[in-house]
Amino acid sequence: MKATKSKLTNQITESDSEKLRELFVDGLKDIYWAEKHLAKALTKMSKNATSQELKAAFEQHTTETEDHSARLEEIFGMIGEKAQAKKCAAMEGLIEEANEIIESTDKGTMVRDCGLIMAAQKVEHYEIASYGTLRNIARTLGHSDVADMLQITLNQEGETDHKLTELAESYVNEEASAE
Repeated sequence: MKATKSKLTNQITESDSEKLRELFVDGLKDIYWAEKHLAKALTKMSKNATSQELKAAFEQHTTETEDHSARLEEIFGMIGEKAQAKKCAAMEGLIEEANEIIESTDKGTMVRDCGLIMAAQKVEHYEIASYGTLRNIARTLGHSDVADMLQITLNQEGETDHKLTELAESYVNEEASAE
């Protein structure tokens, strides 16, 4: 009933706010772990990509991912928290899926690139959902400066997803279908 009452009156009680803050910090820890581990995975994905364009996209996103980690460290400081990672089961599974694609496809093929794009887009969609939600919670908690920083990362994740779609649609999927 309490949650319904808060929802109906658009008021957040002090205990609700503390619980939401805890959820927010937990979400930051989760995505921080995800970014740290994703940087390593992207390097492996780049080394295993066939096309130079996909290799370059993964390399660029590796650099952005390192920037995302640094941005998260800054955000932790802004909210008075120590930058700490908490194992992200979702990202762990997505990285494992990318590794399985590498293992189950032939080296030097567009089928592998198609699979790597699929795996990478799953990662991007997870990150987009995470950063969008964290941005919204930051706004609710009155951290507009933090929300603005999360939006920067959210924009970059969306751009990466778009770039991967363009690669798939421009030639990777077509070439994969001919193999």
